Amino acid sequence: MSIAQSVKRYLETIGVEYQLLPHPQTQSSRETATAAHIPPDHVAKAVILNSDADLLMAVIPGDSWVKIKILQQELNCPLELTPETVLDAYFKDCQAGAIPPLGPAYGLETVLDEAFTTLATVYFEAGDHQHLVRVTGEDFQRLLSGVRRGRFCHNG
Repeated sequence: MSIAQSVKRYLETIGVEYQLLPHPQTQSSRETATAAHIPPDHVAKAVILNSDADLLMAVIPGDSWVKIKILQQELNCPLELTPETVLDAYFKDCQAGAIPPLGPAYGLETVLDEAFTTLATVYFEAGDHQHLVRVTGEDFQRLLSGVRRGRFCHNG
């Protein structure tokens, strides 16, 4: 598959140049970073949360976890992880577990952790478990301009 059509269209619409990097099949952001020989904190991953009936995408570094309680306080609403089975309907052009961290491309409200504000290069899932998209940090900020930002993750 290589790159999800929604991601490709969104990158083209915003006018962001990107590189598609193949890597051995992986099942987690940490494994992907290791396989691609990049720092795990430079991999942006999507965590999909459920807020009542709406979905929310939290974009955090690949070596981190969402602090749900902090995000709940910041957004003033209850949140829980969305079951994987629900996600197939929203990310039809992606393999399960390979969701690109571009909520606007899928019409989802998105929050971006501020850990990405200083990176020169950002990598993220292309929509499968064998390709990463590489963009400049500045372009990644453009892709997520207008989304809410904050500090709501921790690394383990």
